[in-house]
Amino acid sequence: MTTEVKLIKSKLGLLNLAEKLDNVSEACKIMGYSRDTFYRLQDLFDEGGELALKEISRKKPIPLNRVEPYIEEAVVKMATDNPAFGQFRVANELRKQAIIISPGGVRCVWKRHDLETFKKRLKALETMVAQDGLILTEAQVTALERKKEEDQAKGEIETFHPGYLGAQDTYYVGMIKGVGKIYQQTYIDTYSKTAEVKLYDRKNALVAADMLNDRVIPFYEEHDIPLVRILTDRGTEYCGIRENHEYQLYLTLEDIDHTRTKARHPQTNGICERFHKTIQDEFYATAFRKKIYTSLEQLQADLDLWLHYYNCERPHSGRYCYGKTPMQTFLDSIHLAKEKQLDRLYQTPNPENRSSGVNITPPASEAIARPEDGSAISDRPSVHFSLANAEEDGNFVTPVNG
Repeated sequence: MTTEVKLIKSKLGLLNLAEKLDNVSEACKIMGYSRDTFYRLQDLFDEGGELALKEISRKKPIPLNRVEPYIEEAVVKMATDNPAFGQFRVANELRKQAIIISPGGVRCVWKRHDLETFKKRLKALETMVAQDGLILTEAQVTALERKKEEDQAKGEIETFHPGYLGAQDTYYVGMIKGVGKIYQQTYIDTYSKTAEVKLYDRKNALVAADMLNDRVIPFYEEHDIPLVRILTDRGTEYCGIRENHEYQLYLTLEDIDHTRTKARHPQTNGICERFHKTIQDEFYATAFRKKIYTSLEQLQADLDLWLHYYNCERPHSGRYCYGKTPMQTFLDSIHLAKEKQLDRLYQTPNPENRSSGVNITPPASEAIARPEDGSAISDRPSVHFSLANAEEDGNFVTPVNG
């Protein structure tokens, strides 16, 4: 018996007892209800029967009961100006400015803006600093330093701008009759939470490298920023000897640092694990019940549509997103990544001279040798080779334990 059914039976018991005793006051005294409540329940029962007696939800907001907009704005501003202040301290500080609001009112405003805890207020402050370039006060600096120490103690991942750290993982989707096993290669930018997903019928180092080559690297090149570092688990598709491992070789060619999670600690790459739960609940659980897929391409097409919704339309409550979509967060903070590219700050505007602004001729012993055929470096093949038919190429190394 649910709680709602129990409440309905209790109210029905009050009405039946009053009818049996023929005394409303005595029935209310026995059941613990007021006379006003009795007559209100009686009217509801006469109009709609038992279903009308179910508990009326009060979760629907009443805008007329909210504080004035200028008061709400002052409370939100105080949350980022002094994130260490609690609701009582904020109410007292605002009273000095002739703004009257109770501590409970401060908490209600904070809950509407997702600022009710110290950790959430610090997250909001970090987002404002990163995206708007604010000058911090001493109190704000102290609060952020305190949070940084706590995060380091918990082993939380540090990421400072889009492209600073990406997380990649393999997810087993399932088996479809006529298609076979389906594996998903997942990539997430840990700062903006933008995601890239591609489906394969196998799990090895080649498909892990193909995911980066086909989806991830072109995405960053399109926005003119590099991918600095990538985080993976210790699976055989990501780890191996560089000379005999396609994924490790590809990271070396693209100059991407590789960080591995701690052994037997999958929560280290928890950002991918949480995304896998989201995509399972919001896409796969529904898609497989609506449509019968006969090929990997059909499923990939529907998955790409959902992925566009996830990146561009679905608000994200993660760190640095602060209620914005992942793509909006990426575009708003892309300048942080470009400011870190120091080599671009010293480039001369002359298109014929691609070297640094400081004209230093390297010694003969350090000069880069030209190819014997005399071709220019720009004429050499790009690193972004096609991996679609790589397994058919005899020159490509076969993965070990793939």
